[in-house]
Amino acid sequence: MTKVGVAEKKHLFINGGNVKAADYAPLYSPYSGEKIAEIAMADEQLTKAAIQSAFDAFQVFSKMPAFERAAILEKVVVLLKERADQAAELIARESAKPISFAKGEVSRTIETYKFAAEEAKRIHGETIPFDAAPGGVGRTGYTLRKPIGVIGAITPFNFPMNLVAHKVGPAIAAGNTLVLKPASQTPLSALYIAELFKEAGLPDGVLNVVTGPGSVVGEAIIEDDRVQMITFTGSPEVGITIRDKAGLKKTTLELGSNAAVILDKDTNVEQVIDRCITGAFSNQGQVCISLQRIYAHEDVYDQFVQKFVEAARQLKIGDPLDSNTYISSLISMKETERALGWIEEAKQNGALIVAGGKLMDGILEPTVIVNVDPLQKVSCQEVFAPVVIINKVRSIEEAIAYVNESRYGLQAGVYTKNIDHALLASDTLEVGAVMINDIPTFRVDHMPYGGVKESGTGREGLKYAIEEMTELKLVVWNRGV
Repeated sequence: MTKVGVAEKKHLFINGGNVKAADYAPLYSPYSGEKIAEIAMADEQLTKAAIQSAFDAFQVFSKMPAFERAAILEKVVVLLKERADQAAELIARESAKPISFAKGEVSRTIETYKFAAEEAKRIHGETIPFDAAPGGVGRTGYTLRKPIGVIGAITPFNFPMNLVAHKVGPAIAAGNTLVLKPASQTPLSALYIAELFKEAGLPDGVLNVVTGPGSVVGEAIIEDDRVQMITFTGSPEVGITIRDKAGLKKTTLELGSNAAVILDKDTNVEQVIDRCITGAFSNQGQVCISLQRIYAHEDVYDQFVQKFVEAARQLKIGDPLDSNTYISSLISMKETERALGWIEEAKQNGALIVAGGKLMDGILEPTVIVNVDPLQKVSCQEVFAPVVIINKVRSIEEAIAYVNESRYGLQAGVYTKNIDHALLASDTLEVGAVMINDIPTFRVDHMPYGGVKESGTGREGLKYAIEEMTELKLVVWNRGV
C-alpha cells in the first residue's frame, strides 16, 4: 500500500463547518497498520451542539421547495462523479475494501443520490373517498407527507459511503435534517460526503457529522428529545438496545443476516459458480446479505463443491489498492481472530474445511466448509467474513426448512427451473426478499430493502426510506358548511 504521509487531523462537521474536539484518536489502515488520520472524538456537549444545529436548520430546510432539494442532490451526483477515483481510494484506505469493489460502491452511491433527487420530486399523499361511509358525505380528504424532523443516523463500516447515502439521501429529499455518526473505523467517507454537500449548496446545519465512540455520541443522539427518528445499520445486539432506548421515536433498523441460497436439483452448476463466488467473498464477506449458507441438492452437490472450491482458490489476496486484489484484510484483527475461532469450532464438531481456513500474510483466506452442524456459529450466526458453508439436502422442502431455521431473515435466493419450487420458496421462506435464480446478495438501491426476525424493522430503498422518514398528515374539508 502506498504510504499516505502525514496523517491528517479530521474535525467534526457541525453547522456547515469544521469543529475541533478536545481529543483525537488515531485511525489505522486495517491492511497495513499505518496511521492514516487523526479523528475527532466528540463528547456529549459537542454531540448536543450538532443536534441543536440540525434542530434549528430544520425550521428553514423543511420549507425548502422540492425542486431545490432535488437540485442539491443532483449537484452532489455531479461532484461525486468528478471525484469517483478519489472517493474509491478513500474507501479502500479506511476499510481495506479492494479498490475494484470500492469503485463499485462509489458508482452505487452516485445512483443512490440520483434516486434520492428523483424521489424528492414525487413525495405525495392520496385522496380519500370519504363518502364511502355514510358519515363522510359532503367531505373531501387527502393526505400529505411531512418531514419528520431531526434524524439520527448511525452507519456501519462495510459500505461507508453508500450506506451513508441510504440515510442522508432520503432524509434530505424529504426535507429532514441529520446528525450522522459514522462507524469508528470509516469516518473519512462520511466527512468527505459532508464537504461535497456543502459545496453543492446544502444549507448549514442540515447535515452534521459527529465522530467518536458509540457509547458517547450514539447514546446522546438516541436519548435526545429533539431527535425524532433513529436509522441504524449494524448488529442485532446494538439495534435491539437502540429500539429499547428510543422510546416513541421512529426507528429503522437493518441488522444483518446469515443469508442462504438453495440450489435445486436442476441447477446448472457452471452457470451459478461465479455469482455464488461474488455473493460469498465480495468485500471479504463483510456484507449484510453475504452468501453464508449454501444448501445444494444431492444431485448437484459434489459437482458444485468441486467447482466452487476451485474458483475460491483462484481469488487473489493482498493490498486493497491493487486492482487485481479480490480479498484483503477484515476490518480488524479482532474480527479476524473471531472468524478463525468460529472456523475452528466447526472443525472440532465434525465439519470439513475444504478451502482456506487460515491466514495468508494476516488476511483470512476465502474459506469453504462442508458437513456443518446447523448449531455451529458459522451457520447460525452472522460470520461477516469470507466464510461460506455448503450442506447437502434431498429436497427443496428440506432446504427451505434449513434456511428458515435462523434468527435472521433478510434475503434468500433459490436457483430452480421448477416453477412450483420457485413459488413454494417465495411463499414460505421467512425473509424480507426472495431472489429467484440469483444469490441473496443482489441489491439495487431503489428496491425495498429490509428483513424480518432479528434482521430488523422498516425498509430502506429511496422511496421506502422516505416513507419511513415522513409523517402522514390527513386534511379533511367539510364542503357542507
